[in-house]
Amino acid sequence: MEEITTFELTRAFADSLKKAIEEQNNAFIVEALQGVNPADITETLEEFTTDESKYILDLLDTEIGAEILSNLEEDTLKKFLRVFTPREIATYIEYIDSDDAADILNQLPVRDSEEVISLLSNPEKASHIIDLMRYDEDVAGGIMAKELIKANLNWTVEQTTEEIRDQAENVSKIFSVYVVDDKNKLLGRVSLKNILLARRGTRIKDIYNDDVISVKTYDEEEDVIAAMRKYDLEAIPVVNMQGVLMGRITIDDVVDAITEQAEEERQLMSGISEDVEEDDSVWMLTRARIPWLVIGLIGSFLGAEVIGLFQNEISSIPIMAAFIPLITATAGNVAIQSSSIVVQTLASKSAFQDSALKRLYKVIAVAIINGLLLALLAFAISYFRRGDLSISFIVATALSCVVLLASLTGTITPLILERLNINPAAASGPFITTFNDILGLAVYFAVAYLLF
Repeated sequence: MEEITTFELTRAFADSLKKAIEEQNNAFIVEALQGVNPADITETLEEFTTDESKYILDLLDTEIGAEILSNLEEDTLKKFLRVFTPREIATYIEYIDSDDAADILNQLPVRDSEEVISLLSNPEKASHIIDLMRYDEDVAGGIMAKELIKANLNWTVEQTTEEIRDQAENVSKIFSVYVVDDKNKLLGRVSLKNILLARRGTRIKDIYNDDVISVKTYDEEEDVIAAMRKYDLEAIPVVNMQGVLMGRITIDDVVDAITEQAEEERQLMSGISEDVEEDDSVWMLTRARIPWLVIGLIGSFLGAEVIGLFQNEISSIPIMAAFIPLITATAGNVAIQSSSIVVQTLASKSAFQDSALKRLYKVIAVAIINGLLLALLAFAISYFRRGDLSISFIVATALSCVVLLASLTGTITPLILERLNINPAAASGPFITTFNDILGLAVYFAVAYLLF
């Protein structure tokens, strides 16, 4: 077994590779990357231009190059594919699982992807890829792989073992063998342990387990993730409407999906409307950020208008202006806390069992307690610092009202977005912060006006 060396990407290493490319020092490049994990090589190539990366890939073993391509980020992959010919891409696709191959070919124009498929030497793999490319990328059919081990119900353990040997080259990870009938309908699964321990001549129907968890090809990606997390599965079979076994989804595919979802939600919560990376163009980064910045700017003008409505009160009691940051900051923080909890709960469907009314009661109860505690603290600090009982009472009263209203908006907004099929994570970003800044100001001055 070849030992994989510990690798750390440094600027000096990257610079030495760049220099070797310029000097066409192929021996140095091959030796420097000898034994390095393909995932580490992928990370290294992210620092290079596409032409430089292709130069390195051409020197590496095709199987390693295939793994590197399948590990690339989508934006980087698109750039890479432009410098490869269809025949070169087909050579790498031969070594890539069908699900990753379909993802790669979906980045190409239809004409190019069809040419690549026509160049594949394995007709079965070509058929698998064509089948997978017709599914949306966010459903089970779009993330499943066609490579798996299956056994007929009436096979013996010897026949099954022979099938495992035959398919071992195509299936990189074997967790269990799926059991099907003569019509390829999924009946259950049998563990490798049971196959190895069974006596000669034992039939699969006598040792298989019919308690198998599966998903449909049209099930949403979130449902697949929830099922694998709930039942602690390393792989899950995918069936069609008739129960016919179509493929399987392994844990590495689910981890990739979870990572993509987390990145998307983190960017949405930060007010970035597109999937961008730090090394994207200035125009792409600007386009992704500007929409929410404009909304924030408009919100700030609206906040200024609210303050303008109460300029007479501020002129009469100038100290009121000193507490504006306290009110707006608290409103935004409370709303983000509430919306973040709701978004997290929506992502775990099984945990969201309470009725809407019961959840609302809980939100109100927590908001009242937090509001009273913060109000008491604000009253004490304000009175200690200013010695003005009236202003301290206004600040405390307004703060408790703001906490209650911000909690409600932070809870309700993600639920509404979920009903409208909009990612609820968008509610936790600048939108809800800006809205609650305006709401907080309005409540603060309204309370001051009424109490005075």
